[in-house]
Amino acid sequence: MQAMADRNAEHAAERALTTGTLIFDVFVLVAAIVVFLILSRFTDKLWRKVIAMGVGVMFFELFTGPMWLNQHLGRWTYIYCDVSWILTLGWTTMILGVVLLVDRWRPQWSEPKRFAIYLGILMVLVTIAEMTVVALGIRKYSPEVLDTVSGTWILGVPIEMLYYVPVFTALVIAFYKYWSFVIDDAALVPVKKRKWVRAIVLAFVGVFMFELLVEPMVRNENLPSWSYIYNDISFLMTGLWVLLIAAGALVVEKFTANFSISWRFVFGVLFISVLSFFIESWFITNGHRVYGEGATMNFSGFQAPITGVPIEVAFAIPCYLSLIVGFIRYWEIVLDNKR
Repeated sequence: MQAMADRNAEHAAERALTTGTLIFDVFVLVAAIVVFLILSRFTDKLWRKVIAMGVGVMFFELFTGPMWLNQHLGRWTYIYCDVSWILTLGWTTMILGVVLLVDRWRPQWSEPKRFAIYLGILMVLVTIAEMTVVALGIRKYSPEVLDTVSGTWILGVPIEMLYYVPVFTALVIAFYKYWSFVIDDAALVPVKKRKWVRAIVLAFVGVFMFELLVEPMVRNENLPSWSYIYNDISFLMTGLWVLLIAAGALVVEKFTANFSISWRFVFGVLFISVLSFFIESWFITNGHRVYGEGATMNFSGFQAPITGVPIEVAFAIPCYLSLIVGFIRYWEIVLDNKR
């Protein structure tokens, strides 16, 4: 009981506002109002698009939460552990603003060209924002992240941010863009036969990017030594997730051909999540997947039935897969429709 009381007191101290973070909170709220008012002048169905982008950002934050420590934003801003809706709103406003403004500025450009511009602009803006939240004492990095970074820092943030930022923005934007096709009821060319080699390459790229990003959070252990391609990233593990995604795509094609693309997405993610959960459970039980202290400290103690795996893992899997499947499907649609 005393340990729990001490931990609650520690949480309260970590979430307490400072003058700097209060100013930050107000700035984010005002900036969001101003940006959304500007965007509403030339954007149809803006609030649906805000929700789509916000969900993508939230999925990323929930899955990667153990890698970061977000402090002093005020108790009222936290929704789960140290995941704060203020930061979600800030990232959503920034990323959506860039995407919609670039789309309006250069509508004649192809999707891949505009996508590259999004990433270039956001590389600068997100890095500056990250430096700001670190300087204000809002953002800290978990011990696992500190143990894996190279040791080169730029204004308080590790040089690895040059990798983290484009992966974060690429996955979130692709997820949003997929759902913007649904929101705008875009006219898409029906494809009779999926290009499987291309789909598998896209899946491998998406999975590998994410595994490289979350490497500090969860380790792949006790796999054949020849299977490791970078630190603890194993092509056996990466290949397995790619195969699971391919299996889900096959099931979706066979049983949901007449469904809308939104329901095909939901069905596919749920189907792959169920398979992935039992496989992930087996890996955890047999010591092949080991979650770091930053993750295990946030486990509530509740376990999934049958497997006994922390319930947080069950919820994290569909968050991860939603971003990966969104990335794959967005690029498939763009390439098939030559957008």
